[in-house]
Amino acid sequence: MEHSMDSYSGEVAWRFGATNPALEVARAHSIRWLLYRIYDCLNKNDSRPMAPLGFGDPSAFECFRTAAATEDAIVAAACSGKHNSYPPVAGSTDAFSAVASYLSRDLPYDISPSDIVFTAGCNHAIETMMAVLATPGANVLLPRPGYPMYEVYAAFHGLEFRHFDLLPEKEWEVDLKGVEAFADDNTVAMVIISPNNPSGSVYSYEHLAKIAETARKLGIMVISDEVQFVFGSKPFIPMGVFGETVPVVTLGGISKRWMVPGYRFGWIAVTDPKGVLRKNNVFESIVTYRGITADPAAPIQGAIPQIIAITDKSFFAKAIGLMRGAAELCYRKLQDIDCITCSHKPEGAMSVMVKLDIAYLDGIDDDIDFCCKLATEESVVICPGSGLRMKNWLRITFAVDLLLLDDALERLKSFCLRHAKQNTKA
Repeated sequence: MEHSMDSYSGEVAWRFGATNPALEVARAHSIRWLLYRIYDCLNKNDSRPMAPLGFGDPSAFECFRTAAATEDAIVAAACSGKHNSYPPVAGSTDAFSAVASYLSRDLPYDISPSDIVFTAGCNHAIETMMAVLATPGANVLLPRPGYPMYEVYAAFHGLEFRHFDLLPEKEWEVDLKGVEAFADDNTVAMVIISPNNPSGSVYSYEHLAKIAETARKLGIMVISDEVQFVFGSKPFIPMGVFGETVPVVTLGGISKRWMVPGYRFGWIAVTDPKGVLRKNNVFESIVTYRGITADPAAPIQGAIPQIIAITDKSFFAKAIGLMRGAAELCYRKLQDIDCITCSHKPEGAMSVMVKLDIAYLDGIDDDIDFCCKLATEESVVICPGSGLRMKNWLRITFAVDLLLLDDALERLKSFCLRHAKQNTKA
């Protein structure tokens, strides 16, 4: 049956267009919208290179390019013709074995391939866990400051979240008394991030042991976000070391250590040798949710065994050395800016949290106003702490080319001097 355009010329009461309220709630917790606002403040007539100190993606810079062996493994998997179809429902057997072996190196027990679920990046792992735990009345405890995607996915799935503080005066350790105060009979899990995004801290064995004992006392699991890497004096200790004390769900991936966030390959590993999570149907729920969401791309799964096996140690040594140098440069430069306090040199991850003294500045209302004007005047993008529930703090990402980082921090210093109140400029 043919229709002329005239037949559609009348007013139609379209039945679609309403916004899902859950999306609006989730968006309110997303830091991306705040960063987009900062980017919109950039002066397009500024000829200087924009310094992106707001996002943690070192792969955008040639000095942080991933190992040739990693790229070769992807090419080989794609050209083999073996990974053009959908991947197996459960995932690639060889990839599971490779990841299980990789994770078991730092644990006092071996992880089985059957203890792992693959995800399309670590954000997908976070989404999966927040969805699985969103049973009626349940709540989870999240760190402040932390990674906002936990709040986003918890809000979207209707899971209540409460914040415990990280203590800057104690190198951003968990306030364990606060954890106990916020937990109740409906609390099911607490999240820790070590190496920590956004503070750059790395938790010691002793502190992780106290976290495990606290979680056991409360009867809750620990979700341990371990996607970042270390470069300072403290060694990386996986939370799974304490799996005999408390059930641990470990979230990880290759995005940061291999410098390939665009590959979108992550995992959820049940580091729970006593099988508590299986007995309580948590792992079954993880597998169920994973079965109704996206798979990591088949060529990525096909390449994972080679990526893990043959990436040369020299690549990691170089990447760690570069990140250590960037962290030290950032820390040193920030000491010369009077309105910014950086009390802790980062030892892991790719960012640092610093305190902004608004009282020192003229014509700056808060951290968001500071970042907007900094973007306009200096083409430097920094993440306002308000996006992490830390008003008048800043998250500075140092995972950029060293020359650009040095220049960006000089621009930041110039901005602060230009906006300093007259009685503080001396």
